[in-house]
Amino acid sequence: MRSRRLKLLAFLFIGLMITVAAAKDQTFTGEVSDSMCGAKHMMESKAECTRACVSKGSNYALVVGDKVYTLQTSDKAALDQLNSLAGQEAKVSGKANGDTITVSKVAAAK
Repeated sequence: MRSRRLKLLAFLFIGLMITVAAAKDQTFTGEVSDSMCGAKHMMESKAECTRACVSKGSNYALVVGDKVYTLQTSDKAALDQLNSLAGQEAKVSGKANGDTITVSKVAAAK
C-alpha cells in the first residue's frame, strides 16, 4: 500500500514539473509579419504590407523558418515594437500554444 502511494506521489510530482516547464516563456527569432500574409506578402514592401493588414484587423505574426506563429498581445509597448519592426527580424518571447504565441516581450534581433 505504501509503495502505491509513493508511486502516485512520484507520478503527480512529475506531472507538476512538466506543467511548470511548459508554462515558461520561450524566445523565437523570426521576421515580423501579419497572420493574413504570413511569409508571402501581397505588396512589394513587407513592412508596409504588414502594417496595412494589421490596420485592417489582421494580427501580427512571426515567421520562423517555414512556420508562421500568430502573435497575441494587448500590451501597447509590445504592439508599438512589433509595428516598428514590421518586415524585420525580431526576438519574441512568450508562451507558445500550437501556432500562437502569447507575447511577453519583443526586441530587435541582433
